[in-house]
Amino acid sequence: MRILHTSDWHLGRAFHRESLLAAQAAFVDHLVETVREERVDVVAVAGDVYDRALPPVDAVALLDEALARLTGAGARVVLISGNHDSALRLRFGSALFESAGVHVRCAPERAWEPVLVDGVAFYGIPYLEPELVRAPWELPDRSHTAAITYAMDRVRADAARHRAAVVLSHCFVTGGQASDSERDISVGGVAHVPLTVFDGVDYVALGHLHGRQRMSETVRYSGSPLAYSFSETGQVKGSWLVTLGHRDGLDAEFVPAPVPRPVGRLRGELERLLADPRHAAVEDHWLQVTLTDAVRPKAAMDRLRARFPHTLALSFDPADAAPAAQPVRLSGRPETEVALDFVREVRGEPAAPEEEDLLRRAIEASRTKETMA
Repeated sequence: MRILHTSDWHLGRAFHRESLLAAQAAFVDHLVETVREERVDVVAVAGDVYDRALPPVDAVALLDEALARLTGAGARVVLISGNHDSALRLRFGSALFESAGVHVRCAPERAWEPVLVDGVAFYGIPYLEPELVRAPWELPDRSHTAAITYAMDRVRADAARHRAAVVLSHCFVTGGQASDSERDISVGGVAHVPLTVFDGVDYVALGHLHGRQRMSETVRYSGSPLAYSFSETGQVKGSWLVTLGHRDGLDAEFVPAPVPRPVGRLRGELERLLADPRHAAVEDHWLQVTLTDAVRPKAAMDRLRARFPHTLALSFDPADAAPAAQPVRLSGRPETEVALDFVREVRGEPAAPEEEDLLRRAIEASRTKETMA
């Protein structure tokens, strides 16, 4: 049996206000092509299908299209909800979807109810909010470990009746490497579950962490299909193509996804960044730029975008930054004076005369508006 393990689509997400819908649609095209070319039997989607509980309508339309095309290409789909999804909304119509080969598992109590495909049992453990399952499951404590352990004990008990067992789970396994784009799921400061909780099944398709990771030979994260933060610079995105029943037990090959626009980071003084020919390779990248100039350059973003038009994030970290200054007295001082001190502090030089005049006029206009309100 061939399984395509994917997760964390985050349909509807933007990247620093840049729409990713076209790139996500290209990923769906890639998945459908992979299903056809590799004769995939089951596509396992391990949660965070949407980026938020109330997804935009174009994201809902893209999921609808994706499910229709994947099943049309000959695969069954097993899908669970993640911590970004609304479990109630995502499972709408799931009873009808079953007959079409789309199996949505969003209810915790169905986690050990298998989807059977050619003798292989697929168990979908959605994101389990510990507080919601603690009372009905009579858990010993309010933790992700307690919730996943409870579900996996019942999965293992049922899996003994079947030829092979595959688990989908959306959680943070101890030892996994996080990215900046994941939402914190910690409870009482603890978000992790031990790897051993997944012992006893043939494969575990994990979701939540956005970088592909092999926690063990049979427990893996596919990661997100696109980079959703600059901390993911350099990561190869894609899906795991898993073959069960291989002569060595299990075979897993990573299938890279298309990269509509890479992400990158640059650091240095503005003039050097603009002149250095070595940076030609990232001129078409979405960029996070950190400037190290001793004095904050004027119109830095405009000047950067003249060479790097897709610069999205800009920060300043002077190489020889002086120690933090003592707090400045604000009370009783004119607003214009305080504002000009702020400009001098962040820029490292005073405002130009025309800037000073603009600032004064803006403050006066604001004061006038307040008086007339």
